Amino acid sequence: MPPMPPAYRPTAAPYAVPPGPRPRYTPPSPHATLPPEVQRRVARGRAVAGVCLVVGMGLLIGAAAGYSIGGYPASAQPAAQSTTAAYAVTHDLWHNVPVDTLFPPTVNGPGAGPGGADRTWTRVGVAPDSDCDGAFDPALAKTLAPVGCRRLVRATYTDSTSSDVTTVGLLITRADPAGMARLSAAWRAQHLGQDAELMPRPVAFPGTDSTGFGLAQRASWQVDILNELPAVVYAVSGFADSRTVTDPQPAAAATIQGATSAPAQAGLGYDARGLTIAIEQRLVAATRAALHESSAGAAR
Repeated sequence: MPPMPPAYRPTAAPYAVPPGPRPRYTPPSPHATLPPEVQRRVARGRAVAGVCLVVGMGLLIGAAAGYSIGGYPASAQPAAQSTTAAYAVTHDLWHNVPVDTLFPPTVNGPGAGPGGADRTWTRVGVAPDSDCDGAFDPALAKTLAPVGCRRLVRATYTDSTSSDVTTVGLLITRADPAGMARLSAAWRAQHLGQDAELMPRPVAFPGTDSTGFGLAQRASWQVDILNELPAVVYAVSGFADSRTVTDPQPAAAATIQGATSAPAQAGLGYDARGLTIAIEQRLVAATRAALHESSAGAAR
């Protein structure tokens, strides 16, 4: 795990995944013929038992969910503070924390490679923060347009063998929770993450392994729409030798065991997926830390 930047001072409890919203199911009552007072007591008893069961299951699920890259839990959920507060913090987070907090010089991915192999990525460059003009192919730009673009920050990494390069981006949107939920639902329902026309664009840095990383070199990608934060996190990977790729595959397909495409054989799907998850985790951690500091400041 890379050393924590000095400006990042987590003081909250470990980042356990909080249980999400759970639907309530009320079965038909078998006590319909009992006196009203008895029915009320039965209902109260069931309510208490149901709450205990749901909370217990939520804790178990939260403890087991996800896997970790770089020491952060694989969850896109902020801390228990209100969604409104989390959105407010995240909207300005891109310029309130050091670049190393969101895009560290080195990212370690234990078990994040093919067959559970460890993966390590080294940063070769960070692009200046920008708006989203020209940052995405037209189809992806149109799809993301409803949530707006507050700011875009991007960095490019190379793997430990200097044979693969990956650009990872963090789009801070202008959307409210309802807007992010609509985009997320549409993205999943229409399987937009599998559409090659919705591949993100890379960022190349001259004089590094990514020098020749252009549109024709894109090999695998992943785009994650966060529900709990106003953010879209994505990554797109390719070969460091500038070769053209004719059969790009989304990370979900390129990480299936037995996949035979060039991106799958080279592990480029694992690079795109691993770095997307890693940057998501750092965004969540930074948001939680900022929320905690804000709460602590208000308490003082």
